[in-house]
Amino acid sequence: MREKVKLQEEEMKDFAQSADGGVSLGKASLVTRSFRLRNEIVRVGLAETLCTYVMMVFGLGSVAQVVTGQGAFGHYISINLGFGLGVALGCHVGGKVSGAHMNAAVSFAMCVYGRLAWKMLPLYFLSQLLGSFLAAGSVYAVYYEAIHDYCGGNLTATGAKATAAIFATYPAPYLSLLGGFIDQVFGTAMLLLCLMALSDQKNKPAEAGSKSTLVGLLVLLIGISLGSNSGYAINPTRDLGPRLFTAVAGWGLDVFRAGNGWWWVPVIAPMIGGVLGGGLYKLLVELHHPPCSENCAGSIKTLEETAQNDTELRV
Repeated sequence: MREKVKLQEEEMKDFAQSADGGVSLGKASLVTRSFRLRNEIVRVGLAETLCTYVMMVFGLGSVAQVVTGQGAFGHYISINLGFGLGVALGCHVGGKVSGAHMNAAVSFAMCVYGRLAWKMLPLYFLSQLLGSFLAAGSVYAVYYEAIHDYCGGNLTATGAKATAAIFATYPAPYLSLLGGFIDQVFGTAMLLLCLMALSDQKNKPAEAGSKSTLVGLLVLLIGISLGSNSGYAINPTRDLGPRLFTAVAGWGLDVFRAGNGWWWVPVIAPMIGGVLGGGLYKLLVELHHPPCSENCAGSIKTLEETAQNDTELRV
């Protein structure tokens, strides 16, 4: 018996030594612990930057593919799917660490309604801005030759071969600033209204493990129903980060002049829309939930009725 135990211990030791190229699991664990960041603010900032980056790479990449491919590699629905799936994957990347807001309008609304400390708002805003900026740079690098082949090397924000819209949103020719402002307020309000519903534990929240998919589908739904006017930015940092990138990458200050100075609309309007949408849900639904005691009593009553029915069936 002792020999058997000794043999098992030796096998486990051999496994530990071979698990990481000859480095024992104990040593590997020690290295991991020494490298692990313990500062909560740093962890949140890094996670929010990375999940925003992932979302934006897939979203902007889908736009670049459609534009430079001139319809051969996708259409408008491809862009909607790219952003929707990008949001879903971004939620998995940073969801348990930062909450994966990936959107300054979401972070701002969470602060307004007491779900995020105000002191954290600058961290979220800067992290999202950095993630979006870096994603724009990555997509530009990947599609550099395709973009220059498409526009002949003339980087413009307007015109038949404009390419700035690959990265930031611009209004349709018929859209006024007021119409665009209303468009962005309404689209973001619908986003936050539905997000509040998906996380409302006293109503019909998303099932465990399904929230990221549903959030992605929500963004897809907004794109295919409310996206044609101005590209449904519904996210200040999603628009501002790539716009800043294009300004320094060759498109120049025209990215701020185009669309009658459109750039500020997707920055300001979503902040207002997010608060309005979240507030509408709270006003009409969340504030009217029964107290927890009533819910608990109802649950206990249901369990008692179920137990009584089971007893009757057994009899």
